[in-house]
Amino acid sequence: MNIGSALPALAALSHPTRLEAFRLLVRHEPEGLSTGKLVDASGLTQSTFSTHLAVLAKAGLVQSEKRGRLQIQRADIDTLRELMLFLAKDCCQGRPELCEPLLADLACC
Repeated sequence: MNIGSALPALAALSHPTRLEAFRLLVRHEPEGLSTGKLVDASGLTQSTFSTHLAVLAKAGLVQSEKRGRLQIQRADIDTLRELMLFLAKDCCQGRPELCEPLLADLACC
């Protein structure tokens, strides 16, 4: 990942509704959630939520797939992994010891 792809992902996640929707999708991996269930969880109208979902999809954080009559939304875990690695590598500036506490926190969960 580079800064050109990291910025849209970070911008998409900077909105509370989008961040909560993405976190919900991550918790429901790998099966995903229907768009209807996401809309219900958000408390927004379908059209308002669709705008937020489009931002997440454009940033590469969410993928949509058709299952029968349902549109299923899934978090793109590969993009999440790339974003996290991009941030950690940049943060640590080539000094892995700076990221050791972060890695220890992740390992405990």
